[in-house]
Amino acid sequence: MRALVWRPGPSLTYEMVPEPPPPGRDQAIVEVAFCGICGTDVSEYTHGPVMIRPGPHPLTGARPPMILGHEFSGRVVATGPGAERLRAGQRVVTDPCWRCGQCYWCRRGDYQICKVGGSVGLASDGALARYVTVPTEGLVPLPDSVDDQTAALTEPLAVALHAVGRGEVGAGSRVLIQGFGPVGAAVLLAARARGAEDVFVSEPSAGRRQLAGSMGASAAYDPAACSVRTEVYRETGKVGPDVIFECTGIPGLLEESVSSVRKGGKVVMVGIGHGNAQLSGWQIVPYEREIIGSLGYRNDLPRVVELLASGQIDPRPLITSVVSLRSAISGAFDVLAGGGGREMKILIDVQAS
Repeated sequence: MRALVWRPGPSLTYEMVPEPPPPGRDQAIVEVAFCGICGTDVSEYTHGPVMIRPGPHPLTGARPPMILGHEFSGRVVATGPGAERLRAGQRVVTDPCWRCGQCYWCRRGDYQICKVGGSVGLASDGALARYVTVPTEGLVPLPDSVDDQTAALTEPLAVALHAVGRGEVGAGSRVLIQGFGPVGAAVLLAARARGAEDVFVSEPSAGRRQLAGSMGASAAYDPAACSVRTEVYRETGKVGPDVIFECTGIPGLLEESVSSVRKGGKVVMVGIGHGNAQLSGWQIVPYEREIIGSLGYRNDLPRVVELLASGQIDPRPLITSVVSLRSAISGAFDVLAGGGGREMKILIDVQAS
């Protein structure tokens, strides 16, 4: 089968690889329909390894070269022992987390921070290929009302739903999102679904600010043209937002977020950056502000599928391009590595390879 294969260097090539072996216990093979490109994938492409281990993964035993891809939809084609709840031909999305099930965190239900965990596409071969092996524990059946392209956005939407849960967003919440890339856009949808009253966006791209407005943002500000902190402070009755979601990973924006959230408010870190932020206890302790990390999801994908099926979340405006697997390096990875332009979420039509 054809696949996009990552190697240390880093390099990414479109090549022929063997189909996966029969699935083991609690595993299934999924024929991929569409796969999204995540910022993590782009990071591995541009300056990896970042999350891919150079040696064998302690849980899966996989090591580079590695097929990327973990945001996908498809259908089950084979199951291993212990997967009786699944049937061949069933349309699914998957929580791609490999977890040991035995460590302190897994026993608490926090499998997303498993001591030795990893993800399909980073700790085992991923979905930028016709077939992918996945843990059956994470498979979620799809209703007919959710098409394959929309379903491929379930995983990033689950990231957002987990984040707004960590921030305790609810009815009447006032939220500021730093950065309106795919994650920030998903946070907007998730915050609205949880009843947020106001969702403000800080984003330098005019096109993305316009998209934010069309997707339900209360206001979208250009941080190069105004003080977003001041504008949101005014709009919230000189109180400040209840929750700020830092979706860029830029250290300076974390510092700004901490100083901008209201007294007793929360800053949820969703973006992963590479620099160090400088924070003072005087920005945190006297105001009882909280800084919260949010990683991935914890049983959030079934709820996302429910929201998609009911129409409470419509992520289709995020899909700006669909390209074939054969064209994915130049048509997706190179585009996103160069800043993305007007692109938000690029989907790979794996069957069009």
